[in-house]
Amino acid sequence: MIKIAITGNIAAGKSAAENFLSEQGYTVTDTDEITHFLLKKSSVKEKIYLCFKGYDIFNENGEIDRKKLGKIVFNNSGLLKQLEKIVHPAVIEEINKFFDRNKNKELVFVSVPLLYETNMTYLFDKVIIICADDEIRKKRLTEKRGFSLDEAESRMNSQMPQEEKIKSADFVIYNNSDLNNFSNQLDRVIKGITNL
Repeated sequence: MIKIAITGNIAAGKSAAENFLSEQGYTVTDTDEITHFLLKKSSVKEKIYLCFKGYDIFNENGEIDRKKLGKIVFNNSGLLKQLEKIVHPAVIEEINKFFDRNKNKELVFVSVPLLYETNMTYLFDKVIIICADDEIRKKRLTEKRGFSLDEAESRMNSQMPQEEKIKSADFVIYNNSDLNNFSNQLDRVIKGITNL
């Protein structure tokens, strides 16, 4: 089994890569979805509740409101670090379970937006980074996801610069133009990995 991480900064195109790989029949998981699942688990929820006592982070159903939580931690690096200490070990545990469930597959993919920031590279054999120009990413965040310009910039600035990540990645795919061009690049990379 070859374990492949897909990473890239916010609005670069990781979801498009995941969709393409799923359509091609590959096994893909996403640490954002894993985190979403973990935030509903009572053990993780309890730790977050204790950490964020006094902050309004729950919705009317008693579930953690990810948008509210996001607004708080993206403007407070100390709280972000505390949240990561709770969530990241649990995410790593879930990734290892995913590998175990799919040990008979030739290739498996995990989308990890914060691969380098969380020092998770050791879990993978290969790293594909999806990149897009900052202005394009900003436009996607404001026009497609409804962020204000300040929110978009705050999210973008909270991540390690793309240029730093590119230095450590095995493959770089640029997502500045159309989906067809992007899919072709991804297809070439996958073929390259399977022919290693």
